[in-house]
Amino acid sequence: MADLASLKEQVIALTAQVRTFIQAEAAQFDVSKMERKGHNDLVSYVDKQAEQQLVEGLQKLLPEAGFITEEGTNSVQKDEYNWIIDPLDGTTNFIHGLPVYSISVALLQHEELVLGVVHELNLDECFHAVKGGGAFCNQNRISVSKAGSLADSLIATGFPYHDFGRMNEYLQVLGKFMQQSHGVRRLGSAAVDLAYVAAGRFEGFFEFNLNPWDVAGGALIVQEAGGVVTDFKGENGYLFGRQICASNGQAIQQEMLALTEPIWR
Repeated sequence: MADLASLKEQVIALTAQVRTFIQAEAAQFDVSKMERKGHNDLVSYVDKQAEQQLVEGLQKLLPEAGFITEEGTNSVQKDEYNWIIDPLDGTTNFIHGLPVYSISVALLQHEELVLGVVHELNLDECFHAVKGGGAFCNQNRISVSKAGSLADSLIATGFPYHDFGRMNEYLQVLGKFMQQSHGVRRLGSAAVDLAYVAAGRFEGFFEFNLNPWDVAGGALIVQEAGGVVTDFKGENGYLFGRQICASNGQAIQQEMLALTEPIWR
């Protein structure tokens, strides 16, 4: 495999190219062209074409790698390396002209994340990391905040949009976070939420009913920025377990896990 740092720079360049396409389409997007994959699960031709561009570019960079993709452009997985791609995380925001959405790309080696890129397209902030190499926003190193308690924290979350089976439990948890922190924000892009935890803008983020492509890139960036990422049980099942809790460190992590317990018990 190519050197990870060099590979990361090539992935960053690729996401910049795809950003140009997405932002050009954003300027003229017709909301009537959106499609529905399910209840409140929206997709557009922009998602599909962006994913195609990413897959084609990544295949050239690392031909031996397989893919885990949101839109199914390529779903052939390989034994050692697999790219995990969300071509447009925050599609609903994009469709409505709300400027918070991103490209997320991660590389999985066996069961370990080794490369992550989250490119927030409107501010043109590219967050990136490789395993053991620290975390960056554009050319600047980033780190999680130093807040030591939930009471001093700003928290991000995502609202359920299609599976409402545990809505009451979620609202109970949300209420506790609202009362015990500086506040709760919902931006609409899990990848951006995680990148902002890594950059110290949020102290923590939690959400359930997520997919690997929502969290893979951002999770590694949080960890390389000095943060902690687990599932709601405090274990390592966040990538495929459809639930994630990320924070700036263990003290806040434990407070967050205690509050999220009603969602999964």
